[in-house]
This record gives sequence, C-alpha cells and structure tokens, in this order.
Amino acid sequence: MALVRIVYQVTAGDASLTVGALSERLAGASGALAAARGGVWLDGRRVAAPDARLNTGAALELCLPPEAGYCEVELAPADIAYEDQWLIALHKHAGWYVSATPWDAQGNVLAALTGYLAARDGAAPPLHLAHRLDRDTSGVLLLSKDPAANAALQRAFAARAVHKRYHCLCAGVPAWEALELRTGHGRSRGGRWRLYPLAAVGEALPAGGGTIREAHSSFHLEQALRDAALVAARLHSGRTHQLRLHMAELGHPLLGDLRYGGPPDYAGQPLAGHLLHASELGLAHPISGAPLSLWSPLPASFAAVIGHGRSP
Repeated sequence: MALVRIVYQVTAGDASLTVGALSERLAGASGALAAARGGVWLDGRRVAAPDARLNTGAALELCLPPEAGYCEVELAPADIAYEDQWLIALHKHAGWYVSATPWDAQGNVLAALTGYLAARDGAAPPLHLAHRLDRDTSGVLLLSKDPAANAALQRAFAARAVHKRYHCLCAGVPAWEALELRTGHGRSRGGRWRLYPLAAVGEALPAGGGTIREAHSSFHLEQALRDAALVAARLHSGRTHQLRLHMAELGHPLLGDLRYGGPPDYAGQPLAGHLLHASELGLAHPISGAPLSLWSPLPASFAAVIGHGRSP
C-alpha cells in the first residue's frame, strides 16, 4: 500500500481544535500518531507540534505511512564509521530513511543523529547530507557538521571528484567479468525513474521539467553463487536508482528489488529489501585536503545470501 494523503479544508467549526485533535477526528488513532510525528501539513508547511492551532480556511494535508509503517532509527557508537570536527560518516542500516518523509519527521538518520549528538555533546551541529542512499541501501553515509565543509563536499560530488564503490547481490550470474555501462537517465512520463538511450542525453524529458542526463557505472563480478552473484560497482555519476536500473538493464536485477524486477526471496528465504551496499567513499577532506577513505563492511543480510549461495 502506498502513502495515504487526506486533504481537508479547515472550517470555522474546527477553529477550537488543535492539529492533533482534528487529525484524530479525520483518521482516528492513525491521524493522532501522524500529527505527533510531523505527518500533518498546513498550507504546504509541515506542522511541528500536534498542539498547534488551526486557522479557518487553511488547507490541511494528513499523510499516513505506507504499509511498512514508521521507521525507527536508533544510533549506537558502533554506527559511527568516522568523525572529526567537520565530518561524520555512518554505517547506515538497510531500512533507514536518510531524511524526513512526508508522513514522518522523526524516523530518519538526520533526526536521529541530531538527537544522538545533542545527548552526547550537549548540542548538535548543523548537519547536512553530503549525498543520499535509498532506504533499503546500507553502507557509508557521509554528513557534514560545518557549513564550509558542506559547501566543499557539494562541489566535490558535483565535480565527480568522489570515488563511490558499491556491492550488490544480483539475480543470476553475469557472463561478463567486467563491464562499463553508460545510458541516459530521467523520469518517465508517469514519473518513475527509467533509462534512456545514451544518444538522448540532453534532450527534454517526455513530461518536461528537465533534460535526460547521463548515468555512468562500472561493474566487476566478484563472486559467482548459485543463481546469484556478488558484484562490485563504481558510480561515476550519481543518478537516483542508478545501479538498480543499470543492473536490471543488464538482465541481472538486484535480489529483493521488486520495483525493477528482482526476486522477492533467495534459497526460499524472503528478502526484506534490495541488496545494495555502499562499501566505500574516497575523497579529499573538504577542509585539510588530505585523502580520506571511508569503508563499511558487508552487512549480515549479504553474508546470509552468500552463505546459502556457496552451499552445495
């Protein structure tokens, strides 16, 4: 089930109610919980507190989560891969959102890390994501703790000066040992991400709102398994769902990637999500300029599949 949106115009009779009370009236306990977690919007702005008052005529939008429900992010010291006064890198878990969703301002890495650092240090610095990972993608996630560091990181990512290495588990065993793929990338007319021919790069998207951009990936077969494989990948560009789309295009969608044709299980065991891991980030430190290499080991979900795949 997808995100549920309830749209309502506040009437004069609602003026005595709080946002939380009206949300509960509209959607019961689910509405009250949504208000408490920041899932209510008034005139296009998120409402931070459920006890906020209402204005007659305001457009209220109540966002309820998809079937998976709310995400809970709890950080521990072991989740910190690297930290200095300018940067912090995490071992992101699969299932974690990196930032707020329309239905939830609490269950995400930014909110959890802000709370973690405030509790640890007495105050939290201004955190900014240097890049993004999909909810089900695990691995190295880099954030800045300083505006100057953030600006330098954004320039480095835009200039493709950051080495990004991933590992994935895909359906089937590729016939190639190494392969490079360059395609176009952008939204479809229906709004989904898709690939386009490389020759179409620079052309207007079918639905407008931008142009087709290049997506460039390199792949290396690391280990053949039973009806699956461990593949290392390098991202030369950073398009949304790039590796997932490219592996599907090559006929080897990621295990657990239902959106792009991947199987929902492996060796009879259901998969919680697509098996993609951000293994390494390599870059020049945004302040000192010194080489910085950040690593994240493969998670238990990968080890379980690899163990099954090796079995006779």
